[in-house]
Amino acid sequence: MPSPTKKMKKTGAAFLAATMMSAVVTLTGCTRLETTSPADVRAGATAAPARAGTVDCEEVKCIALTFDAGPSENSPRLLDILKEEQVPATFFLLGKRHIEKYPQLVRQMAAEGHEVASHTWTHRILTDLEPDEIREELERPNEEIERLTGHRPTLMRPPQGRTDDTVHEICRELGLAEVLWSVTAKDYKTNDSALIRERVLDQSSRDGIILLHDIYAGTVPAVPGIIKDLKKQGYVFVTVPQLLAPGKAEPGKVYR
Repeated sequence: MPSPTKKMKKTGAAFLAATMMSAVVTLTGCTRLETTSPADVRAGATAAPARAGTVDCEEVKCIALTFDAGPSENSPRLLDILKEEQVPATFFLLGKRHIEKYPQLVRQMAAEGHEVASHTWTHRILTDLEPDEIREELERPNEEIERLTGHRPTLMRPPQGRTDDTVHEICRELGLAEVLWSVTAKDYKTNDSALIRERVLDQSSRDGIILLHDIYAGTVPAVPGIIKDLKKQGYVFVTVPQLLAPGKAEPGKVYR
């Protein structure tokens, strides 16, 4: 697989689609990792469950919508949908050609109550890099997000879900927890919105973490149907931190 740092004709969504083709294989491989489920985080929390107007995922059927690799030209429409449906999401943002191109969308995401997190600066595969390169990939988006929103990310998602002990240790140093997923529509392989919606609905379950990409043409049009149908099934949409509450993600650990 070519490195994102090399000169290539593919750019933007087309390039990311090519790099993400092995994501499902990677996630299967991630079963060998020590991961922690949202339910286990909540069970280990010492604080009382969230109540008094906030979501208690011990009492209700929660699920988290997450979007990777934005912002993009599709993000304004997505934010409109989420606002209309009163659904919070978690955005794992890319730096180069995304955060730096759409800073106003990063601010809007944070201002509208979404969780803003990191998906690295250039989408390089972290397990292929030297420690100093990993740090740069993680620190640059953190610095930009903090500059734009006033809040430093505490969550990151490794490209293709590829991680290892070195990545864990550097994330621990930088105050970042790693978040994988339990539902994938493989929207990097299709622009068929109906198929994307069907895949999400087929895989969704309580405490699920849904992986989508708002950089692809078919994804955002699928979101209203996904939200509508999951709400009908009794799901309550939350951010990843809300899914874990009253527990919290710990830096250097992996959650799925």
